[in-house]
Amino acid sequence: MKRVQILQHVPFEGVGSMAAWLRARGAELRYTRFFDGQQPPPLDGIDLVIAMGGPMSVNDEARYPWLRGEKAFLREAVAKGTSVLGVCLGAQLIASALGSRVYANPEAEIGWYPIEGLPPDQDGRNQAFRFPPTINAFHWHGETFDLPPNAAHLARSSACEHQAFQVERRVIGLQCHLETTPEDAVTLVEHCRGDLRSGRWIQSEAAIRAAAPADYAAANALLDRLLDHLVEP
Repeated sequence: MKRVQILQHVPFEGVGSMAAWLRARGAELRYTRFFDGQQPPPLDGIDLVIAMGGPMSVNDEARYPWLRGEKAFLREAVAKGTSVLGVCLGAQLIASALGSRVYANPEAEIGWYPIEGLPPDQDGRNQAFRFPPTINAFHWHGETFDLPPNAAHLARSSACEHQAFQVERRVIGLQCHLETTPEDAVTLVEHCRGDLRSGRWIQSEAAIRAAAPADYAAANALLDRLLDHLVEP
């Protein structure tokens, strides 16, 4: 793997724990910072696209016109067989780019809650990434999506049915944030504290700040394995 294109929507949502995985593989990182008015480059030579999160909705094209171009870029990447990972908003963007609906989840999901890995489909899609039966993951979202056509459903949670999906061999969307580090969690709290309303699936700031180091380590390690799966020959 040589070149990685990171699609960043706000300055406070970066790649988190993925930075170490990328450094270990000598990846050349290039950023498209939509909040600075940048646009994605041609796909030629890009080995991996990572679309990160953000507080906007994929449906906010009138307010954020660059969303149309980003969806077109992701749609082209999927069609070309480029490895693509979408995180939170990034997963919703992949789903939208492939024609699926993105809409409000019945309840917001913010904080540390378990996700459940699902058994592989019985239709021969045996290249789907396997999640563990359960693992704690960090969440910060109020919307969800319908699965893209022919996507494998990889994981769910009690608050949100579609936590992870895979399209063919090299495209995975994650509604949850497996990349979150303790520093990332604090940064999100500081920038999005207004989201911490009372809710069945919304933790308090104190609970988020008190998360166990082991939960971060397990989620980050799972994401490393998922990235290996995405880019392996």
